[in-house]
Amino acid sequence: MPEKVPEFLQRKSKISASRKLMLKSLLVAKAKEQLEQEMEEKEEQKEQYLGEKSPPLQTSGMSYAELQTLCAVLHAKVATVDEERYDIESKVMHNSREIKDLNIKVLDLRGKFKRPSLRRVRVSADAILCSLLGSKHKVSLDLRANLKSVKKDDTEKEKTVEVSDWRKNVEAMSGMEGRKKMFDAAKGPNQ
Repeated sequence: MPEKVPEFLQRKSKISASRKLMLKSLLVAKAKEQLEQEMEEKEEQKEQYLGEKSPPLQTSGMSYAELQTLCAVLHAKVATVDEERYDIESKVMHNSREIKDLNIKVLDLRGKFKRPSLRRVRVSADAILCSLLGSKHKVSLDLRANLKSVKKDDTEKEKTVEVSDWRKNVEAMSGMEGRKKMFDAAKGPNQ
């Protein structure tokens, strides 16, 4: 029994192409505005974080020794931040490798199914042309009628060609008489 399709799927869209294009352009414009707003918010968050973690330095009026100690303190802070960054990067790399391995396992499990054995199907040339050309195919091709027929008697005659003793042929060609025959054969019948 055919299932009933809901009514809202049967109705065609009453929106014209120009209206669809206008709506699409409005959606793209709104998405662009939201993307710019997100970028601005990220910049603000970045500036706020940097303001909390690294307040502006007051180096005016400091002696040389105080500047050296300040540099040493800042260098130590940079080293600790660099170590944390390295640790976080190594964790991210480890997690990404784990995710990649799990994805490969999922694909392997999903791909394990029994493939059916293929069977040879005999299709005539007419059926192939009919499937390719459809109703345009009018001519019937009988490819077997165009093949050359070979009879068994012909093949047997070819096999039973005179087999002579090769020793007789060698004896006939040996000596001066044989060489004279070969010489005459090489000269040709023009003389």
